[in-house]
Amino acid sequence: MTATAPSGSGTDVCLAGISKQYGSFTAVHPLDLTVPAGSFFALLGASGCGKTTTLRMIAGLETPSTGSVVLGGTDVTALPPYKRPVNTVFQSYALFPHLDIFENVAFGLRRRGVKSVKKQVGEMLDLVQLGELARRRPHELSGGQQQRVAVARALINHPRVLLLDEPLGALDLKLRRQMQLELKRIQTEVGITFVHVTHDQEEAMTMADTVAVMNAGRVEQLGAPADLYETPRTTFVANFLGTSNLITAEVLDAAGDDIVLRAADTRLALPADRCQVAARAGDKLLVGIRPEKITLTHADDAGTVPAGRNRVRGRIATSSFIGVSTQYVVDSPVASGLSVYEQNIERDPRLVPGAEVLLHWNPGHGFGLDAAQRIEAGTDVDLGEGPS
Repeated sequence: MTATAPSGSGTDVCLAGISKQYGSFTAVHPLDLTVPAGSFFALLGASGCGKTTTLRMIAGLETPSTGSVVLGGTDVTALPPYKRPVNTVFQSYALFPHLDIFENVAFGLRRRGVKSVKKQVGEMLDLVQLGELARRRPHELSGGQQQRVAVARALINHPRVLLLDEPLGALDLKLRRQMQLELKRIQTEVGITFVHVTHDQEEAMTMADTVAVMNAGRVEQLGAPADLYETPRTTFVANFLGTSNLITAEVLDAAGDDIVLRAADTRLALPADRCQVAARAGDKLLVGIRPEKITLTHADDAGTVPAGRNRVRGRIATSSFIGVSTQYVVDSPVASGLSVYEQNIERDPRLVPGAEVLLHWNPGHGFGLDAAQRIEAGTDVDLGEGPS
């Protein structure tokens, strides 16, 4: 597949037909990928999808089986890692425990023979908001602070591209969310290209300008986070990025601006421009709708639902209160186990397991996919820390 990010004011990373094979196993299938200069780019996928292998080929830590790596207009495919204009931040941080924070950050400069490092190190520590902790040792810092030191140590060498390999994986959830915003702030301030590998969908969506969703060594879809979420092209992307309800339906009429479908005994509508495949009467489609796009109304109030909305009858199977919202699982003739997320603003006390309900949504919030795809794709992937 050819995956090209939107063009910007130049290109910092260009992968042309790169692939990686280990014997008979193909970790990365031939891939073309362009990363605009100054952007925050994420390679997102489950364990074993090829994202880390791709990053390591950019860094020079793996040799491509085919293709070339061009950084800043220069072909670096044959160059060793230390001659490439990149630095890498790993999950482990790899800080020197015997050196204080100042000397950890200064290490790269001193190694290159730079005599006066105080000003550069000070500016870099200020960038990551650790200036007051310059003389502490790594073990005296929190995980998030150590991660910022690792970023500062990488950035002080003025790389053209900063590569981040699961850099937040060792942090707890609250700190990880804080560091997502911090990393984005740093990238915006320094203005260099970040290429970030992660299995965390929220992490990629929060920080990246462009996300490449990888699956089995290929890019499934590439684009802005909102575009991937709102208009997934495959069942894998629909399921891997958040949660999707996918309903198998038959096309009744595809002649107008809206496709008219039937699922069980229910008629549904879908704007033709929200469908990823050409639809004809008699075809099968998967109609997708995100859980938060659905409104849940008790069956007794069905008459209050505005006209023009898709309507599906069902019965609540389970409900889970999670603070900001309540998550319902609803069984319906069109599909079992439909997910609905309702904000906890004015909760209807009648919406309890066993209640008869009406699920309804704006047809323009749905999306259509090829029904020949595996409907469960993306729900059964390994998000562990194995090879990726």
